[in-house]
Amino acid sequence: MVQEIYVDNLKEILRNKKIIEKKLKIKITNRGKNVFVEGSGEQEFIATEVLQAVNLGFSSDAALRIGEENALLQTLNIKDIVKRNDLERVRARIIGTKGKTLKTLAHLTSCQLSLHDNQIGIIGPAHEIEDAKQAVISLIQGRKQGNVYSRLERQRKKKNTEPDLV
Repeated sequence: MVQEIYVDNLKEILRNKKIIEKKLKIKITNRGKNVFVEGSGEQEFIATEVLQAVNLGFSSDAALRIGEENALLQTLNIKDIVKRNDLERVRARIIGTKGKTLKTLAHLTSCQLSLHDNQIGIIGPAHEIEDAKQAVISLIQGRKQGNVYSRLERQRKKKNTEPDLV
């Protein structure tokens, strides 16, 4: 079986093609920006997730976390969450000054985040992704960064004091 995915960031894929193929035990070919993945069903699924993550702006190293360490990829579309026309401002809120908001969210959730056009990608452990997703949605809806951070810190403390609930 062969999976096909359209990739904007083809350079990153081709530069790391051998590493991706070796780690995921798949074969990658491309015709223009259409990338074809060949391998076992599960490996093809993971590979398409990895390619989608690279498409969202993650490095191939970060994308390859998917499938190991029980890391998953979650994507959010800003347009699905908010019906505003000033998407430039919404993106700016998520990124923060010099990328500080994204870095802080990544630190507080143990997830990696990337913003590409109106898509937000989150890579991280399954139990952390939901917190990261809620935080990003809160920012998109206009909540203050400080409030979002303090909520994440409370959830983090709760997880550390009650690890059996995770």
